[in-house]
Amino acid sequence: MNAEALILLAPVVALPLLLSVLALSPIFNKRALDLLPVAPLPGLIAAFLVPAGTVLEAPALLFGLRLEMTGEGALFLGFASALWMAAGFFARAYMKGGRDLAVFCAFWCLTLAGNLTVFLAGDAATFYLAFTCVSLAAYPLVVHERNVRAMRAGLVYIVLALIGETLLLLGVLLAVAAADGILISDVRDALGASGDSLTIALLVAGFGIKAGMVPLHVWLPLAHPAAPTPASAVLSGAIVKAGIFGLIQFLPLGSDAGTWGQILMAIGIFGSWFGILVGLTQSNPKTVLAYSTVSQMGIVIAAIGGGLEVGAGAVAVAAATLYALHHGLAKGALFMGVGVMQKIGRKGSGYVTAALTLVALSVAGLPLLGGALAKLAIKPPLGGGVAELLVTASAAGTSLLLLRFLFLVQDLRSKSNSARPPLAMTLPFAAMGAGALVMPWLLFEDWSGQDLAYAFELGNLGTALWPLLAGGALAAVFVGFRPRRLPAVPEGDLVVPIEALARRGMAAWRRGAETLPHAAPEVRRPLLAAAGLWLGRVEGRLANWAVAGTLMVLLLLAMLLADRLLG
Repeated sequence: MNAEALILLAPVVALPLLLSVLALSPIFNKRALDLLPVAPLPGLIAAFLVPAGTVLEAPALLFGLRLEMTGEGALFLGFASALWMAAGFFARAYMKGGRDLAVFCAFWCLTLAGNLTVFLAGDAATFYLAFTCVSLAAYPLVVHERNVRAMRAGLVYIVLALIGETLLLLGVLLAVAAADGILISDVRDALGASGDSLTIALLVAGFGIKAGMVPLHVWLPLAHPAAPTPASAVLSGAIVKAGIFGLIQFLPLGSDAGTWGQILMAIGIFGSWFGILVGLTQSNPKTVLAYSTVSQMGIVIAAIGGGLEVGAGAVAVAAATLYALHHGLAKGALFMGVGVMQKIGRKGSGYVTAALTLVALSVAGLPLLGGALAKLAIKPPLGGGVAELLVTASAAGTSLLLLRFLFLVQDLRSKSNSARPPLAMTLPFAAMGAGALVMPWLLFEDWSGQDLAYAFELGNLGTALWPLLAGGALAAVFVGFRPRRLPAVPEGDLVVPIEALARRGMAAWRRGAETLPHAAPEVRRPLLAAAGLWLGRVEGRLANWAVAGTLMVLLLLAMLLADRLLG
């Protein structure tokens, strides 16, 4: 085992896990918030100091735990660690005096441990365990406020998380079986050779839920506004990126995956516009930002779809990584800006608004800002044509959507004109905003294959500028609009009719259960016979070898895991 790898990589996972336990101890629970900025520090150090290709193996853990630093993994690890650290400092001030802080901090650190391990996992078992940790441990962050809104958001979140984990487990099991090995690189190569559509579909659905892929996105616009603001920042900036990273790691990018490239590209482009159109109808600034995330992740998913072509994998991975980095830092800054605005009065709020505007313009792709470079890098995997045009034009909608955010966030200002937010909130906000503006400039040449002069070409400047001008023109047309004049699309959009259908189904079931015992025999007997026939069909399905085989595999995995842990 490489000593340097052990010293630098092991703490990335171990320290957040340790702090999650310490947060609940009597010694630290009253100062649990102080642990949050410390927990991601090993991840940030490792991202800078550990060279790509470094491997840490622990054969006695799981099925042979393997942590591996890849080029894209280092970038994801670096910006996610920086965001978690900034959000940790932010939370120390924002959450001070709140309730159940020890529990909040424990699950914060547990979620962090899973999130960072995802970016280092070199084998499928470690990746799946870390990904599941992210999904399940984030639930207490979503429901922390325990009001009606938070509990509804938490229910939708956990249901979708469990569905996603189930689909992902089945996909990983099929992929591992085809690869006859557990290393992610072997799994990806085997999937590229076979092009198995069922496995790809399961992986896309499992990762797509976490990545906010339409129509599996509905947890985002419910969870982001319900969670405390620092949790919203990491949910949108870092946790969503676990799904994107999973798609990059497991899908056979650079191989011919049949029609899956076109499917993902179509889903991504549709999602980029869907998030804009629905987001424009929202009246909560955090919900608007959530739909903006849906839109921006749609663009990344479209680029990944473009990478499912022979020879296009490396370009797609690099473009998606750079775009994800910019979005993670920018969206973290925008969410923290909401918290800062809540603590500041009218006097001084202009500076915060100016900073938010600059970051918003970067997300929209204003030339010479970091986001413009990310958008320039994302175009080659799209392959030109209609796909590139639609993604480019979506910047007009993004500018209009974020202008609406800037309009709505003004209503959150403190009633005290002289109120000032603490430095522990403004500095992390400013740091993430500055990172979003600057980091793409430092990384563009390495991750786009172009020199910086390419970004200054008149054609590229014009292509980046016209959508923003179009968005500004549309905004001018609707100057003075108010939320009540817009179409009413509730938060969660597609989940609302599903909830209504579920309520009606439960009501019908209760009515049937209440009336059946009192029904006449000639009515009751056919109903019971039909129920028996249905149950018989279910039993037949469960007796199917594929279902039984899957259950046996899951049982075997549990037994092997228990053997490793106890043996």
